[in-house]
Amino acid sequence: MEVSENATMRGSLALVSIILPVHNAEQWLDECLMSVLQQDFEGAMELSVFNDASKDKSRAIIEKWKVKLENSGISVVIGGHDSPSPRGVGYSKNQAVAQSTGSYLCFLDSDDVMMPQRVRMQYEAAVQHPTSIIGCQVRRDPPDSTERYTRWINQLTSDQLLTQVFTSHGPTVIMPTWFCSRAWFSHVGPFDEGGQGVPEDLLFFYEHLRKGGGVFRVDHSLLLYRYHLYAATHSVLEMTIWTHRVHFLEEQVLPHWKSFTIWNAGKQGRKLYRSLTAASRHKVVAFCDVDENKIRKGFYCYEDSQERPKPKIPILHFQAAQSPFVICVKLDLTGGEFEDNLKSLHLQEGRDFVHFS
Repeated sequence: MEVSENATMRGSLALVSIILPVHNAEQWLDECLMSVLQQDFEGAMELSVFNDASKDKSRAIIEKWKVKLENSGISVVIGGHDSPSPRGVGYSKNQAVAQSTGSYLCFLDSDDVMMPQRVRMQYEAAVQHPTSIIGCQVRRDPPDSTERYTRWINQLTSDQLLTQVFTSHGPTVIMPTWFCSRAWFSHVGPFDEGGQGVPEDLLFFYEHLRKGGGVFRVDHSLLLYRYHLYAATHSVLEMTIWTHRVHFLEEQVLPHWKSFTIWNAGKQGRKLYRSLTAASRHKVVAFCDVDENKIRKGFYCYEDSQERPKPKIPILHFQAAQSPFVICVKLDLTGGEFEDNLKSLHLQEGRDFVHFS
């Protein structure tokens, strides 16, 4: 049964709605909801919670906080269902958005904690960038988990927020930090409701970019971003994400290039080559690498090809290769050696190369 208690019926519409999907989150909810209460934003704010069939004490915790929040002037809308099984994050976020009233949407995960200035600072940015997804820097908990990923989230340049959208890291501003106008969300959305195993944030992000949306990051750490084994992220298969990424690369980048080189003659580079459509494979003029053994081999033969003769793709030293490049080397893993090699070629990211790893 769908349940929805709309507190905003009493008063005026909110300026910002905090969108909070909840599924069995009792362990984190008190801290999460305290961070909603502690926001220093002075405009009308609303919390829109959708409880996706939680079987723990989540509902009681939400009800307890409803009183505290409304006493502080933050209206609370609670929706949910108590079916035997959850309908997934995409569905829950869509429901929480649908039952909310704010002109702006601030997405929050139930296991994360906002800094007091988050809504205020992202609202200010969203007013300036009405067709952008606004993100922010994060602090990871535990601090030593996913160090490379956290560095990537926090240190991308404003240009890289748009050029590094093909990597395995996913959206260049992470979903739990998203803030955007309701009008823009409605133009792009809703989220895919396929449920467990669907990367709904990645698919929304790609659609956002297709529609010409921008990406802006507030350069302050405004979220404590938790890493734990129960996170919904872990339910998405790597192969599913890989397939979406390859498709997006073929749609957004490869049509603009007559030919290109795959940087990495190893496992990742060959996997990308094999994943491409025949039309895209025909554009691959070479693999390039620094590994002398691979270069000495001279070429990569695509054994599974239906073509006769089977394609043989040259393997060159990176200095002998032609741009543009699709780079299949993981960043931040070679002690700076790869980054130095790339820099030595004086290329422009986005035009002369894209990162795919």
